Amino acid sequence: MNSKYRGFTLIELLIVVAIIGILAAIAIPNLLTAVQRSKQKRSMADMRTIATAWEARATDLSRYNAAGAISVITLCSNMVNNRELSGALTPTYLKLLPVRDGWGNELKFYTDQPWNDPKGASDYIVWSAAKNGTSTGSAGWDATATSPGGGTSNFNDDILFSNGIFVQYPEGVQTQ
Repeated sequence: MNSKYRGFTLIELLIVVAIIGILAAIAIPNLLTAVQRSKQKRSMADMRTIATAWEARATDLSRYNAAGAISVITLCSNMVNNRELSGALTPTYLKLLPVRDGWGNELKFYTDQPWNDPKGASDYIVWSAAKNGTSTGSAGWDATATSPGGGTSNFNDDILFSNGIFVQYPEGVQTQ
């Protein structure tokens, strides 16, 4: 046989394709999880930024308490329009108010008093409905849930930030 025309055999090519297929089968699920985790972290960073601006405004106007608790969730049932909040926070406390989370769903804002109440609100929530974009219960919170608040392990679980702390947040290995 002439070595001038030596090439790859069909078996060699099939083995290479099989190896590439196995590597892709391992890598693609990890890539998809990493993409979802990055959207989750972006949402949490935006929520923390909004809350920091809201707290700075509260320091100037004496309208919010300094610390939060999970009981705040059931008290905050007055939805705040993102235009109203943007008008209150930008440009003094925040350059631009993020209104969508990492998945493209609208962030929700709630207070314990109506926005135009002269007494002013003392508690607030910044809310992301997460990957599935839906929430349950009143104002998106299911008070009858078996374990409301704390760490969650599903990309569809809501993320909540209230009065300086995350009261519901992703923790550990996330599932879809």
